[in-house]
Amino acid sequence: MPNSVVLQLRRSLLDWYAEFGRDLPWRRSRDPYAIWISEIMLQQTQVKTVLPYYDRWLGTFPTVQALAAADQQAVLKAWQGLGYYARARNLHRAAQAIVQQHQGQFPRQITAAMALPGIGQTTAGGILSAAFNQPVPILDGNVKRVLARLVALPHPPRKVLNQLWQLSETLLDPQYPRDFNQALMDLGATICTRHNPACLLCPWQQHCQAYNQNVQSELPMSESRPPLPHKFIGVAVIRNDQGEILIDRRRQEGLLGGLWEFPGGKVEPNETIAACIKREIQEELGIEIEVGDRLMVLEHAYTHFKVTLNVHYCRHLSGEPQPLECDEVRWVTLDEIEAYPFPAANVQIIEALRAASA
Repeated sequence: MPNSVVLQLRRSLLDWYAEFGRDLPWRRSRDPYAIWISEIMLQQTQVKTVLPYYDRWLGTFPTVQALAAADQQAVLKAWQGLGYYARARNLHRAAQAIVQQHQGQFPRQITAAMALPGIGQTTAGGILSAAFNQPVPILDGNVKRVLARLVALPHPPRKVLNQLWQLSETLLDPQYPRDFNQALMDLGATICTRHNPACLLCPWQQHCQAYNQNVQSELPMSESRPPLPHKFIGVAVIRNDQGEILIDRRRQEGLLGGLWEFPGGKVEPNETIAACIKREIQEELGIEIEVGDRLMVLEHAYTHFKVTLNVHYCRHLSGEPQPLECDEVRWVTLDEIEAYPFPAANVQIIEALRAASA
């Protein structure tokens, strides 16, 4: 790309950003901790969803030291509803590493930043450019889309990441890297959107190869993906004679690690829901239960699979619950359950229980 075009692209994007850039709370800060929190929350999650969580988080954990000293359960509870919970666990671990290894200061070298849990190259670039105005490129989903259209990329972005990184680095304005990277993200989020891009409002329209070839709606090229696997799960809401409900805490490793849930598991071929729940509870907790009426059926989608949760009321018959396949088990009342961090689907079960007992 000729240097004269690069200079025009930089200037037109920064002019556009000065007039149309979004006013977001983390952009008013130069605190690397506050910027880091926003970058992690914005992975896989839209700005409008993040805003209330961001404010609450900084109210609860105002500094990296406060986050490092917090109990993991408090961290997961503050994250509840944002999804992709490994982000919260990594934030907590990274805060402890910053306090222990970096004297409580976010590292300014990209290699040191990327050595922290949960921080990849684009997140590190976002933090270092926004907090310290360092000329470090970024390549999040929005930026990939903008760049793929700019050069009419004839491949799915995932297959030519090195080329896109080089392009992001070439375009980056070395004098104003903070504003340039933020502008690039805004361009993708507000103008160069996945569907129906607003090309007539785009500062890069003149130089955009996709627009000039009228293929902006077909780019970036996507890869064909197999259909998502679908799992059927039996879930038990187990009550004892005192009316308390049994919950368990998932193991740290894997999906939803460290969160609490209602126990259950996958329905085997030719197995009824009731038989599945009875078997799973015996295997996971070592107790006998009686499976009762159905409370609800719930559909939920994760990144790599979908689930149908078949939730039944159950009665504890005998045996002391053991954490055979989880980290911890507890009997709680419906009032006490609010204090525990649960994944989104389980929150819906709690709401259904409250509605049923009202």
